Amino acid sequence: MRKLIYGMNLTLDGYISAPGDDLGWSEPSDELFQWWLDQERVISLFLYGRRLWENMSAYWPTGDQQPGATPAQIEFARNWRDTPKVVFSSTIDKVDWNTRLVTGDAIAEITRLKAEDGGPMRVGGATLAGAVMRAGLIDEYEIVTHPALVGGGTPFFTALESWVNLNLVETRTFPGGVVLTRYETRR
Repeated sequence: MRKLIYGMNLTLDGYISAPGDDLGWSEPSDELFQWWLDQERVISLFLYGRRLWENMSAYWPTGDQQPGATPAQIEFARNWRDTPKVVFSSTIDKVDWNTRLVTGDAIAEITRLKAEDGGPMRVGGATLAGAVMRAGLIDEYEIVTHPALVGGGTPFFTALESWVNLNLVETRTFPGGVVLTRYETRR
């Protein structure tokens, strides 16, 4: 069975983007960017909702060719292109860059993928991750909290029908007061 990870940058008040999809508070230090790259290298399949897919695919296919790209950004772009991806959407009809589109039941497909042999998967996108969280499919949460309060926007956590108990497995502090907390779902 594959591990399913949900992790993102978020504000201290729990948002992955501020109103208007503003991400200005989340500029990573070089050390944090390298940490994200190291995490992404072990992922064997990315699972995206439409909005996150559109954001990622607008930049990372050519992120290694951008002026001033750091070695870590170059490697991140190459890793992103090379890693298989699944996009769940009923509103787009084409995807590229080692990606397949699923227009049907996301939870059924993710449950099927999770039951397969293989390396870890990462789910991204607030709506998709919320549905996966409510279905009880997430094995690990990587929460990278930035010292900013934005007062609203897109929340990291969704409303749940029941409690989810977690075990803390790692904490780490990055420059600028950014704190990683990593939890495993207690089963």
